[in-house]
Amino acid sequence: MNKPGLLLMSVIAAAALAACQPKGASSTGAAASGSPSVAVVDGVPISRDFYDFYVMRVSGGRAPSDLTADQRSRDLDSLIRAQIVAEEAEKEGLAKDPDTVNLLALSRLSILEQAVSTQYLKDRKPTEEQLRTEYETQVSNMPHLEYHARHILVATEPFAQRIIDQLDHGANFADLAKQESMDSSKSNGGDLGWFTTDNMVKPFADAVMALKPGEYTHTPVHTQYGWHIIQLEETRPLTPPTYDSVQQRLVQIIESREFTSYVDGLVKNAKIQKSKL
Repeated sequence: MNKPGLLLMSVIAAAALAACQPKGASSTGAAASGSPSVAVVDGVPISRDFYDFYVMRVSGGRAPSDLTADQRSRDLDSLIRAQIVAEEAEKEGLAKDPDTVNLLALSRLSILEQAVSTQYLKDRKPTEEQLRTEYETQVSNMPHLEYHARHILVATEPFAQRIIDQLDHGANFADLAKQESMDSSKSNGGDLGWFTTDNMVKPFADAVMALKPGEYTHTPVHTQYGWHIIQLEETRPLTPPTYDSVQQRLVQIIESREFTSYVDGLVKNAKIQKSKL
């Protein structure tokens, strides 16, 4: 079964491609030449090549021959509907709408960029040594601790200071969070669970790292969200993921860096003139 969300996006993409097609084109699909049609919509054939490509996209890489007859039929019906919608867009003049033109142009750039990336990286797969080196680099840059903390978020510094004064006189942190915090964590007494500081904004992260378990901030901490009072519950060592569990991600990191470097070279050699913005 195709996932509804993926199928919908694919139908939209197919409609967009069909809408780009010049009027009078003999068939739908870039690889239509010499390919028999699987359907004809208002005199416009849908080529088998295009249909096969569409099916591969919406079925996670499976060829039409791997699907049941009902699945193939449903996919063809979806493609036909997309073609009809595209024709309606043409009739309504929507293909010439500036937003549509720009969106199609952006889609073209994205698709061509992906095609160049695939071609460039095809014979440049990372070696085991590169992957191991990247793994060690990533692990060394990871936080070494996880933190379990609570916080109370309020709108003003004076109000935050009054809450700190109550804590100094023995008030319960969780109870105050439930009463005064404007953060969604208030229902849990301000409990944020376990987190690493790289997932927090810098002032908050710096304040947490300066605390010892059981301590709370005696000065309000200001972030773009408001004023925080933070209590550190406990810490624990962070165990890095195993090499095998992140190997594919390492491949992506290295390939992304390789392609970025390649594009930097293209940009360096290109003749670029910028207008003042």
